[in-house]
Amino acid sequence: MLKKIIIFVCLILGVSLFCCGIFCAKKSDKIVIQFASWGSESEISILKPILENFEKENPDIKVDFMHIPQNYFQKIHLLYASNTAPDVIFINNQYLPIYANAAVLEDLSKYFSQEEFNNYYPISLGAMSWKAGIYALPRDVSNLVIFYNKDLFDKYKIPYPHSGWNYEEFLDSAKRLTHLPEVFGISFEEDALFFLPYLTLYGGWTMEDTLNFFNSDVLKKDNNAKGLSSYADLRYKYHIAPRKEESASATMAQMFLQGRIGMHLSGRWLVPKYRQEAKFDWDVVEFPKLDKNSKSVVPLDASGWAISKSSKHKLEAVKLVKYLSSNSSIEKFAQSGLIVPARIDVSNSKYFLDGKKPYNAKVFLDVIQTSVLTPVTVNYREILDALKSQTEYIFNK
Repeated sequence: MLKKIIIFVCLILGVSLFCCGIFCAKKSDKIVIQFASWGSESEISILKPILENFEKENPDIKVDFMHIPQNYFQKIHLLYASNTAPDVIFINNQYLPIYANAAVLEDLSKYFSQEEFNNYYPISLGAMSWKAGIYALPRDVSNLVIFYNKDLFDKYKIPYPHSGWNYEEFLDSAKRLTHLPEVFGISFEEDALFFLPYLTLYGGWTMEDTLNFFNSDVLKKDNNAKGLSSYADLRYKYHIAPRKEESASATMAQMFLQGRIGMHLSGRWLVPKYRQEAKFDWDVVEFPKLDKNSKSVVPLDASGWAISKSSKHKLEAVKLVKYLSSNSSIEKFAQSGLIVPARIDVSNSKYFLDGKKPYNAKVFLDVIQTSVLTPVTVNYREILDALKSQTEYIFNK
């Protein structure tokens, strides 16, 4: 009897191992590509269903999604250094030169036709380029606009900002909105992202400036000095922007939502938050131009998908990037209100111009036409760190 039981168990184990072998073989038939991205929970909730649909439509491919919400580029650096880089990475224009210059990214020109590239704003492709190559396909563009509290403008009987307004009108509105200590006219943030538009207002912060940043005192150049002085004046000459001690631990977005700031210079990423939390009427307008003979000029950034040169599955990686950047996928990102699509067709569709706040959403598209690429270099992150330390005393007298 014991002998029969042993034979039976062996048969069961044999069948199990055989079935497992078949199952594992089938499972191993799939090509696994790794894809890394940062992103908030709401952004990932949009991305995951897109990846699931991609796998359904491509049953021979499995996407191993690496969500890295913090210290993203530090971790990507380590993965490249250890030769374990993902096949596809989400990247922005400020870090792209580091990787493109190190020759660890694929030039996508060989995988995408000119007709496919024509779907995108040319400046967005420029942001994803390095030297003669295009190293990422753009998902979105990022530029700054003025968010403004319409209820405060109504309360103080101030005309709303209008398209084509100039810096003098901007200052006048900010002064009239300011009622200390309760309300400030305009936001103030010390990160370069938020003060560079004041430099480009005067024609400053060019590629020449970034290339020569560590070789000369570019901040003392006339255009840059005027821009920095204009920005510092918002705090100290006019006191229409909050000083550090007046904002304390509150962010500018929080102060805007509290009705303590009439105008907030920021980007599209705040739209979902303002739609959900603002208890007042609000809209957007472009950053002011200097005078009647100039244009509104702000730096433009972008982010998109790149493919690692070390990838062993480049064709599958290209398939994924094409799927992520497709019209239908970008529509889903646009519906969230989170991004300004780099795809021209989606940015001009009902998915972006959806009739929700901000009602003047087309401003984000109009600004693209007069924006200038942020003049990034391989050492741009070091430049930003130096900028922060060099301007701190100017902004905190």
